[in-house]
Amino acid sequence: MHRPRKRFGQHFLHDPAVIDRIVNAIDPQTGQRLVEIGPGQGAITLPLLKRVSHLDVIELDRDLVAALSRQYKNDDQITIHNADALRFDFATLGSASQPLRIVGNLPYNISTPLMFRLIEQRAIVEDMHFMLQKEVVDRLVADPGCKAYGRLGVMVSTYCAAERLFDIGSGAFKPPPKVSSAFLRLTPYTKPPFDISDAGIFAQLVNQAFSMRRKTLRNSLRGLVDEATIKSVDIDPQRRPETLTPSEFAKLANIAVDLHL
Repeated sequence: MHRPRKRFGQHFLHDPAVIDRIVNAIDPQTGQRLVEIGPGQGAITLPLLKRVSHLDVIELDRDLVAALSRQYKNDDQITIHNADALRFDFATLGSASQPLRIVGNLPYNISTPLMFRLIEQRAIVEDMHFMLQKEVVDRLVADPGCKAYGRLGVMVSTYCAAERLFDIGSGAFKPPPKVSSAFLRLTPYTKPPFDISDAGIFAQLVNQAFSMRRKTLRNSLRGLVDEATIKSVDIDPQRRPETLTPSEFAKLANIAVDLHL
């Protein structure tokens, strides 16, 4: 029996009711290109395979890869990739004409960088369904002005529609994690909700603003935009970063680009 490894943040899903709810929420269809990140012991792998013609799974733990390979050795419906999802080239699996549907139970330590990596490749992604720490999902779906609202929510909601589907109690996993989880759907926008002149400047501005979230914009954005410039796009420089919508951050970033051309 595989012993969960702390360094991989392993907590294996085992509750049949939760598994059914997850698969039904994803609603995979024959012909779609599904990718499962971190299949673990295969709790949702088999239910997904029953609904699609092919499934790619990405697993870092070699012992789990060996077990999955033995379990599915005669099944050409599944391709098992022994790889780090943070370094995996998803473009080898999907394209704009055949986009990927991605699902996974993500450990806390890789959830944010992996979401950012997949957002960068959103042109080949149809949607993403993730089990995440409840705290992370709270941040992803928070509205401006909420305590949980911050850089993560702004950056993700700029490129994807984020929908919290349901919460998952710790008892659904073995071993039970010390925190609750939630199931999330991210759907990349086919057309961005607002213009961003330079994605790099936008990311820099959002990051700088929230690194000093208790300060006013006039102080937190010093070096990127000055008080007069902030006022020029009808934003009060006395506001704090946590009160701005993603589109307001885009306004500031776009004018910052114009200033630094």
